[in-house]
Amino acid sequence: MADEGSVRVDVYIWSIRLVKTRSMATAACRGGHVRVNDERVKPAAVVRPGDRIRVRLDGRERVVEVRQILRKRVGPPAAALAYTDHSPPPPPREALVPVARRDRGAGRPTKRDRRELDRLRRDLEQG
Repeated sequence: MADEGSVRVDVYIWSIRLVKTRSMATAACRGGHVRVNDERVKPAAVVRPGDRIRVRLDGRERVVEVRQILRKRVGPPAAALAYTDHSPPPPPREALVPVARRDRGAGRPTKRDRRELDRLRRDLEQG
């Protein structure tokens, strides 16, 4: 399970449970959302103990420092021992964009309703 040395970055972020699947880890690396020691990396890049990994997914950035090399996915308690988390705290739920809700049974929004919702969303995004 644990071995000193090195491992691919996509395997590592999957094994410590930062992403759900190995293919999601590979896609994140290819999309430029993964950095090792502040450098964008490809999925096959090697990580070693002491490296700092930044993963940006779903609008949140996770920053972890490699303490132990894992080659296979492990349970959450064992995964937490393999890295040190330096991530900033997640934003509060109130800071997320509010979702427009319609009364139950009100039917589909009319064209006028949709324009008002679009205007409201645009105003919220601009500040």
